[in-house]
Amino acid sequence: MSQRELVILGTASQVPTKQRNHNGYLLRWDGEGLLFDPGEGTQRQMIYAGVSATDLTRIGITHFHGDHSLGLAGVVQRISLDKVPHPVDVYYPASGEQYFQRLCSSTSYHQTGDLRPHPISEAGELPGPAAPFALHTAPLSHPVEAFGYRLTEPDGRRIVPERLREFGLSGPVVGKLQRDGEVEFDGRTVRLDEVSELRRGQSFAFVMDTRLCAGVHELAAGVDMLVIEATFVDADTHLATEFGHLTAGQAGAVAARAKVRTLVLTHFSQRYRTLDVHLAEARAQFDGEIVVAEDLMRIPLPPRR
Repeated sequence: MSQRELVILGTASQVPTKQRNHNGYLLRWDGEGLLFDPGEGTQRQMIYAGVSATDLTRIGITHFHGDHSLGLAGVVQRISLDKVPHPVDVYYPASGEQYFQRLCSSTSYHQTGDLRPHPISEAGELPGPAAPFALHTAPLSHPVEAFGYRLTEPDGRRIVPERLREFGLSGPVVGKLQRDGEVEFDGRTVRLDEVSELRRGQSFAFVMDTRLCAGVHELAAGVDMLVIEATFVDADTHLATEFGHLTAGQAGAVAARAKVRTLVLTHFSQRYRTLDVHLAEARAQFDGEIVVAEDLMRIPLPPRR
């Protein structure tokens, strides 16, 4: 069976705490492993979570603040140490090229990993290996240049066995029908849409350090799972605005407007002892599924619609 889940490696903003590591999020999507914002300590958290360097196929950095990127140095070196046999595509803001180069060459090591850098300078679809999904980016609003990410799987068709039986179809002719869209059988043309139903593609969005902006709404629109920062509670909206962040209530409102299915709140300030208020404020805006992220939590993508 295919596996699609989010593995939480860290949930702290700015500094780690006794309970929360710096940021780190691994999206398992069938045979791909997309690592987002590896903060300090990510390599060790991967061990705790049962994630190996060979699981990684892509790395996405939203911006070059330490809590979102300091772990890249260790991860890159681990890719070489473990002799990961496939290329790893790395996405990051082009304005942070010097930081990317420094992190990848921070110490001496035997470099064998095949990293394929993709600096981002504008919104749009990102390059990468052939995959049954598209990876897009959009700019966010933070004191340094930042980009969010969205993964979108195209809609497909699901074969309905009962309809196959109605047409008497079985065996290799079914495969030909799926490949070609139609087949000649028993004196008539059978089209794929006659024996199948729409299978909606799944989607995922990753939105970190940002104020409310057009990019936030663009990335979140209609996704099955939205991972979004909720650094502050609403009483501290002035701090969120000043430092380029969201409150839990704002994150909930984004999810409601976007008609998200599962909302994952993360990136919490160390100033809060508990996250009960975060959950309550998000819940006041959004009545769908809400997960308050904890380190090492595994969150499956919602079932297909």
